[in-house]
Amino acid sequence: MNPLTRLRAPLRLLTLFSLLLGAAPAPADDGAQVPSLAGKRIAVSMTGTSHYFDIKAFQAQVDEIKRLGGTPITLDAGRNDRNLVTQLQTVVTQKPDAVIQTLGTLSVIDPWLRRISAAGIPLFTIDVPSQYSLNNTTSDNHAAGRALAERLAEDTGGQGNILVFNGFYGVPVCAIRYDELQKVLAARPGLKVLQPELRDVIPNTVQDARAQIAALLNKYPKGEIAAIWAAWDIPQLGASQALIDAGRSEIRTYGVDGTPEVLELLKRADSPVGAVVAQQPELIGRTAVRNVARYLAGQRDLPKETHVATLLTTRDNLDQVNRLRGDQ
Repeated sequence: MNPLTRLRAPLRLLTLFSLLLGAAPAPADDGAQVPSLAGKRIAVSMTGTSHYFDIKAFQAQVDEIKRLGGTPITLDAGRNDRNLVTQLQTVVTQKPDAVIQTLGTLSVIDPWLRRISAAGIPLFTIDVPSQYSLNNTTSDNHAAGRALAERLAEDTGGQGNILVFNGFYGVPVCAIRYDELQKVLAARPGLKVLQPELRDVIPNTVQDARAQIAALLNKYPKGEIAAIWAAWDIPQLGASQALIDAGRSEIRTYGVDGTPEVLELLKRADSPVGAVVAQQPELIGRTAVRNVARYLAGQRDLPKETHVATLLTTRDNLDQVNRLRGDQ
């Protein structure tokens, strides 16, 4: 059984194993005794499949549905809200046995999730805490966001200016991580967020973040920026590349997901990556499908949320993280 992350130890003493200790209701499971999906059509509705988290969660859902004997109906909105709304409308007309929606801006998609639920189609989500979802499979983003922010505060000694990417607050998991950062900063008045906050964009996230940070490095000389924070690690990747280009080794970056390119940067002697919270998107995808299978088999006591452990990753535990997550 994959336990829920709990972050109670002092961060300077955290190891991979202490991060994974602890228990909580409804953790992800190992897939034992999962009912069959034979004869069932499951719609896998993706906000997009262009990023590491997206494609891994997508592939895991499709593979698990097939493994359990079901038929996946795959839909990819290409990270476009208009396409996603049309996609969710299409789901209602296709009348699958269940729907799994991955990610999305809640204010945009919730009216359409309500229509799916009202049509009598069992609705499940990944990283979308909608009131209409029977079960949302996700990381414990409160714990992950706080761990990342605490690590930033520790690495900076609680002093200095921070650049913050905050372009997708409407995506619930990003909002949770941002709010946890603000809670940590409220207790550390020596850390200040430089205004205005930065806006990460889709597409061309890496290039745009790299260009924004490069420009700001010219504005703020050495000693005036202590860290760069992002709710996900694609802008972190671009920011890190800009720091390497400029030789600004005094600044560290922080983000969430564990995209392989970011983990690869951790290996470099001149790496600006302070920490990244690595998620387990494959396990998240598989777990969502298993919850669907249980529900369709008559299990009606599923929790509102199922949590999958996150891994606070630094250079010290990088190899262990890669092995545990199956990246090598």
